[in-house]
Amino acid sequence: MGATDATSLRRGLAILLAIEGEEAVGAAPPGVTRLAVLIGSDKSQVSRSVRILVEHGLVDRDPGTLGYRLGWRLLAMAGRSGRVSLLAAAEPLLERLVRETGERAHLSVLRGATVLTVLSQGSDRAVEAAGWVGRTVPLHSTSTGRALLLDHTREEVVALVAGTPFAGGTAKAPRDARGLYARVVAARPRGFVIVDEEFEAGLVAVAAPVRDFSGRIVAALNVSAPKFRFAKQLPRAGKQVKAAADELSAALGFDARSILVR
Repeated sequence: MGATDATSLRRGLAILLAIEGEEAVGAAPPGVTRLAVLIGSDKSQVSRSVRILVEHGLVDRDPGTLGYRLGWRLLAMAGRSGRVSLLAAAEPLLERLVRETGERAHLSVLRGATVLTVLSQGSDRAVEAAGWVGRTVPLHSTSTGRALLLDHTREEVVALVAGTPFAGGTAKAPRDARGLYARVVAARPRGFVIVDEEFEAGLVAVAAPVRDFSGRIVAALNVSAPKFRFAKQLPRAGKQVKAAADELSAALGFDARSILVR
């Protein structure tokens, strides 16, 4: 490794540690200017480094403040050693959902205009949905994607998917931002999302959002299964997934009485 590479690596690590420090004290997600001050580096260099960290999922840009948070790929990596509170709290709830539904359960997060699965718990079924940990799927055709968007306004949905092709999925999936937002709105009253053969023929799923202490949706719980076996259970499974998601939200400090419906 050359001197330039080592300097870039040190800068990237300094940025990650600075973001972690800001999150630890409850500060707003820092932008490039704040990060440059925190690590004592040139703003343009910090901007380039942050861009690379975002590209690799190690840092995410907060949609509200436009500051930066530790990315879910980084947290998923750390979660394998059991040191992330969300993943640790989610694991027994996923196991419970598998027992209740008999099907595979997942914990996923929003990554840009895609959904990243960070934790998955399988059943003992010979035929079941894939695990997908560490892989991304489109948000428009998945129950998890819509659960993660339940608080988004029309304008936020349009901005999020701008330039993203509505490719993949089946003919049942929405093909533009307007169709996607309409389905998000339709799911809000019940608090969970049902998707019937939109991501893949023969696959159905339910998902519900998980909120942090501030009420912000930070993840979603999901159960997916073959339609021939699970279709009749979808309404009940939706309630079970929502109950687990609400419990996980409470574990993260969320008080349901404080939610603001948009």
